[in-house]
Amino acid sequence: MGDLQQVRVEVNNAFKLSGFTIRREASTFVAEQLVALTSQERQKMIDKLTAHLLHQCLSQPVLEKQHLEVAYKECLSLGLEESETVLNIIDAFNIPKLSYDNERKKFSKDVGAKNNLYPEPKWKAQMLIDRYTIIWQRTIRNKLFAKETLPSMESENRFQLRKIEVLLSSSSRINDVIVLGFLTQLTEGKFYLEDPTGSILLDMSQTRYHSGLFTESSFVLAEGYYDDKVLHVMGLVLPPSESRATSLPYFGSLNTFGGKSKTLLKNSQNLLKLEQENEDGMFVFLSDVWFDNLKVISKLKTLFTGYNDFPPIAIVFMGDFLSCPYGFEHSIQLRAALTNLADILYPFNKLRETCKFIFVPGRSDPAAANILPRPPIPSSITKEIRQKLGDSVIFTTNPCRIQYCTQEIVILRQDLVTKMCRNSIHFPETGDIPDHLTKTLLSQCTLSPLSLAIQPLYWKHADALSLYPMPDLVVVADHFQPYTRSYQNCQVVNPGSFPRTEYSFKVYVPFTKTVEDSQIPKEDI
Repeated sequence: MGDLQQVRVEVNNAFKLSGFTIRREASTFVAEQLVALTSQERQKMIDKLTAHLLHQCLSQPVLEKQHLEVAYKECLSLGLEESETVLNIIDAFNIPKLSYDNERKKFSKDVGAKNNLYPEPKWKAQMLIDRYTIIWQRTIRNKLFAKETLPSMESENRFQLRKIEVLLSSSSRINDVIVLGFLTQLTEGKFYLEDPTGSILLDMSQTRYHSGLFTESSFVLAEGYYDDKVLHVMGLVLPPSESRATSLPYFGSLNTFGGKSKTLLKNSQNLLKLEQENEDGMFVFLSDVWFDNLKVISKLKTLFTGYNDFPPIAIVFMGDFLSCPYGFEHSIQLRAALTNLADILYPFNKLRETCKFIFVPGRSDPAAANILPRPPIPSSITKEIRQKLGDSVIFTTNPCRIQYCTQEIVILRQDLVTKMCRNSIHFPETGDIPDHLTKTLLSQCTLSPLSLAIQPLYWKHADALSLYPMPDLVVVADHFQPYTRSYQNCQVVNPGSFPRTEYSFKVYVPFTKTVEDSQIPKEDI
């Protein structure tokens, strides 16, 4: 602890070293704030203040008292760096595009412009090549395929990945073949395996399918023998997925998730401390929230009443937001329903002031084509609710991402179970469908391992659906029954349809990384 005059001299010297001239009343203000601290804490705070002011790019190097008041307040707020956001809603069109460098064995950020929804045709192929590269580099270093370094070991490992061009160049039979490729029908009724080096016809009459949902346009490991220009597939298996911890060395400190920060916030100690202090913080996920349905609105009032005294971090509403199609009046009806929701929410002061309300559109919501990623609901429809509730409402894209402290959450509103099962080339004979779906999504590194005819994508924005490296939580809101599955430290959750499941929903608690099943209680008759 020091006396005021001594601390003022310390402050003056520190700011002079950083190239600032500080007014007397400004240095007195700083000294008064810091006088009670130990010399070590004082030095830390002075460093923070000078760094913050250097970032401000002030027009004059002369520091007035008001400059220091603002800087001190901002440095004090949570003790976070400028780029460290506690809660960040990242829309699909702002997700970083990552490229793998084969020579350096590292990922880097592609800084090219991405705002074109309809780019040149090469991007269709590029989207698939990028996915293949991610899955190839991950598979080749898996312990099943990584080459042994000991000279005594045979270099011809049984589990040796081959490229298709190697098979096509051979005129004799090759046994024990394993190929990573893209499953496709180049001619109707005949399946081929394709990689960047070529394509090969498959004979799948004796194939044994491992766990997972195998759809056309998914990447698979085909195991069998090659003979007479045909790959006879004995076993079909999903590429091995990779836990977050294993993936991270290949990204370094690169921000792979999105947001303003250049570095990955997962490693932030300040944010981790905040996350651990907020033991009661939670996210609430509801799907098929029909704002035009009186019963749904009544249940939402119960929900808001229950959470008003202990507001969650955010309530995520997922579409469809209307219970039936209204034709040309659809937008008008939704606008009216959202304005009504604003009126219902307004009296819940505590909830309104501390909780964020996030809206993720469904397929039938206006006004976008059935192409992913889907833009947010137009601002003309959401104008009234935004005026009434201000910054607490956020209308975002489908899919979208949420960064809360060090945790990463990916959200998609899509009836994936039906689509995946309907388009599987082989329906699993045993096991649980949510287990198969979870394994498939994390193995394929994408939220949509379907052909573009089934689920169209904006080619240049396919990264918005990426699940690599693995996030902490993936919310896939589906009409299928609710489920929670965990695989390699990543949880995949379906909250189910709010009105069709007796008003049930899911709650995620970041502090414990647990997902809880919740339900609005039935009214007493």
